Amino acid sequence: MTVLLVALWLNIAVLVPVIASLTVGAKWTVRAFGQATPARGIVMAQYLAILAASILFLLWPLEPGIITLLAIQIAYKVLSAFTVRVLTNPVVISNLLIAAIHTGLLVLHSMPA
Repeated sequence: MTVLLVALWLNIAVLVPVIASLTVGAKWTVRAFGQATPARGIVMAQYLAILAASILFLLWPLEPGIITLLAIQIAYKVLSAFTVRVLTNPVVISNLLIAAIHTGLLVLHSMPA
C-alpha cells in the first residue's frame, strides 16, 4: 500500500502548483496549455478531480479506488501524446513521465511481498 501512497503524493506535488499556475494565468501555462479557453478549463477540472481523489484516498486508503485512479491517469496521459501529436509539448512530456512512474509503482505494488 505504501507504493500507492507515493503515487498519490506525486499527484498532489505536481497538481497543486499546476492548478495554482493555471488559476492565476502564469506565463508558463499559456506556453504549455495555450490561452485560457473552455477546453483548458475542462483540463483544469480534470486536474482538480484527480487532486481531490488523491487527497481523499490519502485519508481513506481504498486500494481498488487508488488503483482505478492511477489506471485512468495512465490511460489519459499516454493518450495525450496521440491526441496532441506533439511530443515536444511540456505537458505531453510530463504526462508520459508521470504515466511511466505510475505504471512502475503499480507494477511494484502488484509484486508478491
